[in-house]
Amino acid sequence: MTTATKNVMSVETDHVLQVYKRNPVVFERGRGCYLFDANGRGYLDLVSGVGVAALGHAHPRLAAAIADQASTLLHTSNLYYHPLQGEVATRLSDLSGLPRAFFCNSGTEAVEACLKFSRRFWRSQNDTRRTEFVAFEHSFHGRTIGSLSITWDEHYRAPFAPLLSGVQFVSPNDPDALIAAVSETTAAVVLEPLQGEGGVRPFSQRMADAVTEACRRTGALLIADEIQCGLGRTGRPFYSSVLGLTPDLMAVGKALGAGVPIAAALFSERVAKAAAFGDHGSTYGGNLLACRAALVFLEELIDRDLISTSRKPAASSSIGCATSQLAGRSCGRCAALD
Repeated sequence: MTTATKNVMSVETDHVLQVYKRNPVVFERGRGCYLFDANGRGYLDLVSGVGVAALGHAHPRLAAAIADQASTLLHTSNLYYHPLQGEVATRLSDLSGLPRAFFCNSGTEAVEACLKFSRRFWRSQNDTRRTEFVAFEHSFHGRTIGSLSITWDEHYRAPFAPLLSGVQFVSPNDPDALIAAVSETTAAVVLEPLQGEGGVRPFSQRMADAVTEACRRTGALLIADEIQCGLGRTGRPFYSSVLGLTPDLMAVGKALGAGVPIAAALFSERVAKAAAFGDHGSTYGGNLLACRAALVFLEELIDRDLISTSRKPAASSSIGCATSQLAGRSCGRCAALD
C-alpha cells in the first residue's frame, strides 16, 4: 500500500462519516470495464458503481457531452424551463408507458416521491383511509425514512425505528398472502419486479398475476421500483412489462445518468393529475448536466442498441468483453474506447 493511499484513507477516517466499510484501495481512473488504482493496477469492475456505470468508465460520448454542457450551462433551478428535462421525460415515457416524470437525484428520492404521491392521489379522491403500503420480504427500496419503511431487512431498519406505520411485508413466493394483505386501506403495493438485494430473485408470473388481481379488486395503486432491474439490465427497458404488470408509478435511477446523479419518479396521468404546484420539489433534480448525461445513456441504450447486449449469452456479454480485454483483444463494445 503506497503512502498516498494510506494518506487518503487516513484523512477519510478522520473527517468522513464512517458508514461505509470500504475496501483498502483508492481508485484514480477508469476505462471501459476497468478501474485503476494509484499504481496503475487494473481491476475488472463487476460492481459498476452498484449498477450505475452502465456505459463503462470514461465513455467517450458521455465525457464529451458532460464537458460541452459544463462549458455551456450546468444548472438553473426548477424555477425556470430548460430544454432537456422534457426530452428525457419524453424518452422515459416512450419506454415505460407512463406519461409524466418528476426528476430527482437518487433512487431513494424517486421511491420517496412515489410513496408521497400515492398518498396524495388518495387524498385528492377524499379517501383518507388509504395510507398503508404492502411490500415484500427481501425488498430494498432505499434509506430515507419512507423508502426504508418499505425495505424489509431489519438490520437496515432497526437503528432508525420507529419508521412509517401501516406497512405489511409478504413473502414474494406466497400469492395468497399478498391477496389477503391488500385491502381498501392500502394506498399502494410496492415491488421490485426482480429483487436484487443479496441475490437475484425474479417474481414469478403467478405472483405478478396476484398483484394485478389484488390491485384491480381493491383499487390499490402499484409502484414498481425499477431502479436496479430497469433500463435495459434484463434486456428489456423495464422488467414490469415482462410480467404483464401495469404500474401507476415507477421509480428509476442508477443507470439513468451512467454515473451522473439523476433519477425519476414516473406517473400515470390519473396519479399525476393529483399533483399541485408546490407539492414536491428538488434543488438539483433534472438539471442540465444530469439530463444531458441521461440523454446520452438513453441514446446508447435504445438508438445504438446497447440493450441487445443484455439479451446475449454470457460469453458475449460484459464478462466476455472483459475476458477479451484480458487476452489483449477488444470486442465491438470496447472498441469505441480504444
